[in-house]
Amino acid sequence: MSPAMADKAALAELDAEIAVVRDNLRQLTEQAAARSGAADEDLAAERIAQQEAQLAALLKQRDSLAKS
Repeated sequence: MSPAMADKAALAELDAEIAVVRDNLRQLTEQAAARSGAADEDLAAERIAQQEAQLAALLKQRDSLAKS
């Protein structure tokens, strides 16, 4: 596989991972809105923060790969 094809495959894989994380964030946000209580809110906020951090890392990785 040529480097260009490998980059395209890597970008496609990253795009798929980004889509999954964005869907996770959407679901977590919906779940957080449906629940009440401090413990639930703390857990939801922690999970959302983890997913946001993962999304930021994936987007940074994708940007770096796209520029190369």
